[in-house]
This record gives sequence, C-alpha cells and structure tokens, in this order.
Amino acid sequence: MSLELILAAFGGGVLGALIGALPAFIFTGFVGLVGIAVVAAGGPATILNDVTFGVLLGPHIAFAGGVAAAAFAANKKRSLDNGMDTLTPLSKFQDPSIIIIGGVFGIIGFGVNYLYGTVLALQTDTIAMTVATSGIIARLVFGSTGLFGKMSPANDEVAAATEINKRSILPNSKTLGMDIIMGLGLGLVVSYLVILTQMGSLGFCISAASLIFAQMGFEIPATHHITAVAGTAALMSGSIFIGAAFAILSAIIFEIAALTFNSNCDSHIDPPAIAIFICTFAILGIF
Repeated sequence: MSLELILAAFGGGVLGALIGALPAFIFTGFVGLVGIAVVAAGGPATILNDVTFGVLLGPHIAFAGGVAAAAFAANKKRSLDNGMDTLTPLSKFQDPSIIIIGGVFGIIGFGVNYLYGTVLALQTDTIAMTVATSGIIARLVFGSTGLFGKMSPANDEVAAATEINKRSILPNSKTLGMDIIMGLGLGLVVSYLVILTQMGSLGFCISAASLIFAQMGFEIPATHHITAVAGTAALMSGSIFIGAAFAILSAIIFEIAALTFNSNCDSHIDPPAIAIFICTFAILGIF
C-alpha cells in the first residue's frame, strides 16, 4: 500500500460518484473485455488487473463509491429521490460534497480490500466482499432504515403489520425457477468457455458489460454473480457441471440477499457481491 494508490483510489471513487455506480460498473465490464483480449493476444495483464479491478474501475472503489455517494445524496442532501438509485450520474447535482463522499468511499474500499486480501488473506473474492461491506457502512452511516430495512412511517399500522407478516427472505416458486434456469444455462456455457480459455473473469466481464442495456431502461437481469461464480468453480474443478451447480447456488443466494438487505431500504447493499463472495469462499474451501 502506498500514498499514490490511496490517492488514486480517491479518484476512482470520485469517478463512480460523477458518472453513477452502474455506469462505472459497466465500464468495468467493457475495459475488462479489452484486458482479456490483450492477455489472449499475449500481452500483459495490466489492464485487467490494475485498471479493471484496480483503483480506477475496481467495483470495490468506483461502484462502491457511487453507491455510497447516492446514499448520501438521497438521505442527507435530499438531492436524489432514492438512495438505492445506482443509475443516476451524481454530477447532475453540482454538489462537491456528494462527489467527495464517493472519493472517500473509494479509499475505504481500497483499505477494506487490502485488509481482507493482504492482511487477513481471506480465501474468497475480497473485492466482492468489500463491495458488500462498503454498502453496509454507507447504509449505517447515511441511511435510516437499518441493515434489514423497515416499513415507511406513512403506512398505517395494519398495512405495516400485514406486510411484515408476509415478508419472506426466500424467493417464490416462479423466481426460484428463473434462478435455476439462469444458473444452469449461463453456468454451463460460461464454465465451458472458461475451461477452454482459462480466463476466469470472461463471463463476469460480459455480464457487467451487458448491464448497459439496464442503464438504457431495458429490463434485463444482473447475471455477473452467476457468471463470476461459474468461472471460478469451473477453473478450480475443471468441470462444467460443478460450475453450473455453483452458478445455480449463487443465483439463489442473490435472491435471498436482495430480499434480506434491499427490501424497504434507503440505500443499496449489493446482492450480487454477497452471492459472489459466499460462493467463492465455498469453492476455495472445497477445491
């Protein structure tokens, strides 16, 4: 760790706040694909390791910085309508304090990932774990709904009680069916390609880039938690079936995390990141 890296991480967080969390993550996907192409052509892994997952576009820095800045903009500055909004470029508000928060959380993301990966040497995807941790910190600091969310005071007591009684952290049968088929299909094809190319981040970068259509307003699902986990499991095991099995597990954990942490809340805690680091911990523990 150096002062230059810490300052660079501030800049990465500023970028995430300026252009928005999701646009920053989309850039992660596209630049990651460029980095993979360079490696495939026999070049260095600098773009992939130090740019895509480093201080400029690393999700723990740029995306997490944008998430924290959105929470601050909505819940403290009252500029943004919804603290869970990861699409809006926060530069539109022309408020330096919002952008500074992004930079501060860029540094926090860099520091937490250093703690997890280098100091503690945790056997998981520490970038994903840092994204989840950063989101939790942002909610506890800037939000008012608590870690697991709460009903709006505007709702009457009967409605609130009914909603609480109905709330479940388990996906319904229709959602579960979609999770299984997405995990199976994407898990199989990504596992095959990752074993073929020996590039574990290929599926993740494709999925991240595909979210450009979500930014455009099309209702496409996030799939990077599926493809990232499938890639890791396939590389470690050499089996597309094990890759697909873990992809299905990741899809289900994603839904549980979304229902647990992002229901009736005022900031974003990233469900894909939670699914990725939990499944990666299991994969590395087994293989």
